[in-house]
Amino acid sequence: MNTQIVHHRTTDIDGIKIFYRESGPRDAPVILLLHGFPTSSHMYRNLIPLLNKEFHVIAPDLVGFGFSDAPHHGSFEYTFDNLTKYVQGLVDQLGLKKFAIQVFDYGAPVGWRLAAANPEKITAIISQNGNAYVDGLSDGWNPIKKYWKEPSKENRDNLRSMTTPEATRWQYLEGVSDPSLVAPESYMLDQFLLDRPDNVELQLDLFKDYSKNVAMYPTFHEYFRKYQPPFLAVWGDKDPFFIPAGARAFKNDLPNAVIKFFDTGHFALETHVQEIGAEILAFLKPEPSK
Repeated sequence: MNTQIVHHRTTDIDGIKIFYRESGPRDAPVILLLHGFPTSSHMYRNLIPLLNKEFHVIAPDLVGFGFSDAPHHGSFEYTFDNLTKYVQGLVDQLGLKKFAIQVFDYGAPVGWRLAAANPEKITAIISQNGNAYVDGLSDGWNPIKKYWKEPSKENRDNLRSMTTPEATRWQYLEGVSDPSLVAPESYMLDQFLLDRPDNVELQLDLFKDYSKNVAMYPTFHEYFRKYQPPFLAVWGDKDPFFIPAGARAFKNDLPNAVIKFFDTGHFALETHVQEIGAEILAFLKPEPSK
């Protein structure tokens, strides 16, 4: 069997269809790739082939994103606790005993919850612009913070602009010195899925719930301090949402953390996948399977 082939699978977790990409030898060390807003496991399409020779790679789509189910927001509670529940369900269903996690954007608070709940399973953490510190939140969060403080219809409606084609494209291109490196199908696929009926409402629910992630930062820091997982931050230093101070802050709790910056924006893998892939491989130094 060619272990470098990428399989596109779906499975049922508590009645919800979860889509995931899987590649690499099944007896190799596992790495779980967790995406962010407004994207999906598609963001890892170029990283997976760099990792799958030495790792068993699994990249799920969170509920409400990509090709996983997106239940109506009126019948499903879109919270980060709930998003994590279904990733945990996939981990359990696949029988993952030990794994590294790579987190990005929304994938970070999901990954931190997963790690804190399964400390014995986590072999390493890679954060690509996945925040865990107030220091890392840019002024770009101010409209969302305003919604946290006053969850009025007006403040909710003001956030709808963050789900428009212009905003999605901007997220990909802001801070990028050579926009020709960014594949247009990346932000166009994201927008196609955002434009599904009622999808914007579930995104607004998650914007509101993100405040709970910030409230849990001390819990995540406690996990870092207690378990000291091997940690690599690979960070686009022109990210308009998660600024470099957020990457440096990991050293407050993880003094041995390795911090690497790249001259790019939020979606660093679109422009620097080869460099980031090399950093990940050098950092993990996988041992032969026993």
